[in-house]
Amino acid sequence: MLASRNTRASGARVAAAPAQRAILAARSGRRASVAAQAQKKEIMMWEALREAIDEEMERDPTVCVMGEDVGHYGGSYKCTLGLYKKYGDMRVLDTPICENGFMGMGVGAAMTGLRPIVEGMNMGFLLLAFNQISNNCGMLHYTSGGQFKTPLVIRGPGGVGRQLGAEHSQRLESYFQSIPGVQLVACSTVKNSKALLKAAIRSDNPIIFFEHVLLYNVKGEAGDKDDVACLERAEVVREGTDVVIFTYSRMRYVVMQAVNELVKQGYNPEVVDLISLKPFDMETIAKSVKKTRKVIIVEECMKTGGIGASLSAVIHESLFNELDHEVVRLSSQDVPTAYAYELEAATIVQSSQVVDAVHRIVGATAPVRA
Repeated sequence: MLASRNTRASGARVAAAPAQRAILAARSGRRASVAAQAQKKEIMMWEALREAIDEEMERDPTVCVMGEDVGHYGGSYKCTLGLYKKYGDMRVLDTPICENGFMGMGVGAAMTGLRPIVEGMNMGFLLLAFNQISNNCGMLHYTSGGQFKTPLVIRGPGGVGRQLGAEHSQRLESYFQSIPGVQLVACSTVKNSKALLKAAIRSDNPIIFFEHVLLYNVKGEAGDKDDVACLERAEVVREGTDVVIFTYSRMRYVVMQAVNELVKQGYNPEVVDLISLKPFDMETIAKSVKKTRKVIIVEECMKTGGIGASLSAVIHESLFNELDHEVVRLSSQDVPTAYAYELEAATIVQSSQVVDAVHRIVGATAPVRA
């Protein structure tokens, strides 16, 4: 009798084993899912940019990096940290301090089948390579009758930092936007920085990729290896009805700081991050203009000949009848950026100015909602 019970018990255990394995597998799957979610922790923007470069170099052996201190030092803001150990000195190439030299080398590498990423230690230094960027990088595809393409990414830190002085606080978007044949992209968040850089590396066009010096330590979640963004698409950060505020790069955060205050006062502004500075995403821009009929452009670029000037002109030319108020531009002062903290802050747009502009355009009191 005992033996019979033991046999039945043993049989029951054998029968139950598949079910138990299924339960254990399900639990293991849940644990793996939880672990995956835990792994998707917040990282800094410089880490997201590094991930993008690493993943694209792993995916495509023609991708390489060159610039001052990108190899053994890991880049001035660590965006290539440790990559030379993984890919070697020929794919992560430390160059001499000669911007026109290594920019020309990057253009030549792109012409002959590679996909170079050229890092400027500071975007201001790339003025020394303006000839190569303009006369070579931007023109070769056209002047060769389409025989050559230059899949080149030019990236690095720019913008007004924290007491970096005039030569390290340049906003060069306005310089480069006039070059035919190049695209301009400005990242602003951890997620879009990685997705946009991956798209830029895969593009066959020469792309100038603007990273703001004060955003490298911004935290957020980055996408996975398959998360690749459209380079020509703006992002509607916040939907609203009273006024649309177009902005990009670090000014996105200044604008959102102002928006938080405006919402408390009863206003309902729309915020659009341009991302693509050349060409503009006119589909998204037009939709926001037609909805709100009032436009503010907030930029860190200079007012004379800046991105805001170009966007304002396009809006007035193509959407004039959709406006109830002239376009208002909030831009940096047309002066070299001072070293002194108070003077430096006075040259760029502050959130209080955005609030004042909305009051001026929409009205001193928030609109009454139906």
